[in-house]
Amino acid sequence: MELDPKLPQYSTGDKTSFAWETARRRWPIIITQAIDDAYRSVAHCSDPAKRDEGKKIVEDLTRLKYEVQHDRVMTPIPDDGYPDVTTYNTELAQLGPNPTWLSSPWLYTECYLFRRISSSFALSTHWKNYDVFARQKIKTFRSSRPAVLELATHYKDLLSQMASAAKGSPPNLEAEQLLFQEMCEICLWGNATDLSLLTSLTYEDIQKLQGSEARKKAEQNILVNDLPAAFSHLISAKNAGKKERRVDIILDNAGFELFVDLILAGYLLSAGLATHVVLHPKSIPWFVSDVLVSDFASLLNALAAPRQFYETQSEEEELQGNVPEKLTEKQVEELFFLFQSWSQFHAEGQLMLRPNRVWTGPGSFWRLPNEAKDVVEDLKESELVIFKGDLNYRKLVGDAAWDATTPFTEAIGPLGPGSGLNILALRTCKADVVVGLKAGEDEKLKQTEGGGGDSGARKWAWNGKWAVVSFSKGS
Repeated sequence: MELDPKLPQYSTGDKTSFAWETARRRWPIIITQAIDDAYRSVAHCSDPAKRDEGKKIVEDLTRLKYEVQHDRVMTPIPDDGYPDVTTYNTELAQLGPNPTWLSSPWLYTECYLFRRISSSFALSTHWKNYDVFARQKIKTFRSSRPAVLELATHYKDLLSQMASAAKGSPPNLEAEQLLFQEMCEICLWGNATDLSLLTSLTYEDIQKLQGSEARKKAEQNILVNDLPAAFSHLISAKNAGKKERRVDIILDNAGFELFVDLILAGYLLSAGLATHVVLHPKSIPWFVSDVLVSDFASLLNALAAPRQFYETQSEEEELQGNVPEKLTEKQVEELFFLFQSWSQFHAEGQLMLRPNRVWTGPGSFWRLPNEAKDVVEDLKESELVIFKGDLNYRKLVGDAAWDATTPFTEAIGPLGPGSGLNILALRTCKADVVVGLKAGEDEKLKQTEGGGGDSGARKWAWNGKWAVVSFSKGS
């Protein structure tokens, strides 16, 4: 905590913060969904010992929901064999005597919530590797089918055009930059399927948030856009003849967002803007929809057998009597093309996964140079480190109450200029903190419909409608 920004953090006790609504409305829904999922799996369990353990997990989660809803004191996480328990419990003690769920720092408390959920499973024998959010992630990825098919077509055509262009005229720098920006914007707005926030979207709602038309309309909503600077950085390294040019992506959500992350990764490798891409998934089920290593495998399996994935009725579809539409041969071919392309990059070591429990810690990334020196030193080898999503952004800037005009390079503190880290944050705004805006822009947005007005709340930044793309050069 002593390494964090010397500013107040957003709190679950602040009625003007999105933390207030998150703790009281979203968290109980998230825990209820986890309870329902675990209960379903227990009900289908034939092993008596595993079933008994599952029932205890359901009881633990039910107790956790009660604690949250009744604003009980947060208790130390039991020792489940992982070293981050000490980190969490030390910080919990530093919050003062008897910190409660509904009046504590938002960033810590939400991370603590998901770490508590993880601990319920980690303490078991038969459920250690169970992802209580897997069903939701798969369901949402299936619901993203129209956008997946559209991008599969677009991506395959794009690679074909890039291959043809490479044989013909000299590179068109302006065209390359525009293509880079489009790919990054696709990656940016993929965050519209953040399950921890969008807990009650319908199939139709999800489709509206995805696809090319939605992206075109959303371009005007990128409040800070440093993509030209990021492209300039990557193309300079390429033109300088650097043989090893690595790009890292600190992942956010699974499903459609991981799909668009892989679109970006494949594009960077195919375009020669990177020679290697390292993906950083989470080590435990996290914030409902965050990527685990198993989610990467599940996505590739879906692309390898798309008919089985998209045409097999789900339990819900069976109950409703809905039969999924058949894929065309062309659609199957395009999805399988993605599977082959990305699998080949992975097999040849150009696309790597590197999970680390540092990404599921309780605090800000200001602490990384002191608490995870090996991770920071490794990331210094990267040409560009892309941090995806709202939570990673909040951690980068310490979830502190910065003035909205504070430069991003200042708000990320020890990870800013001089750190040796070249950072690009792709974030759709789903929390209070935001930096890098022009003078008066925050005030103007507050006066828009639903923006917060004179209430003291920055409501415009809560719903994912607006985005910031911020770059910091490490040298």
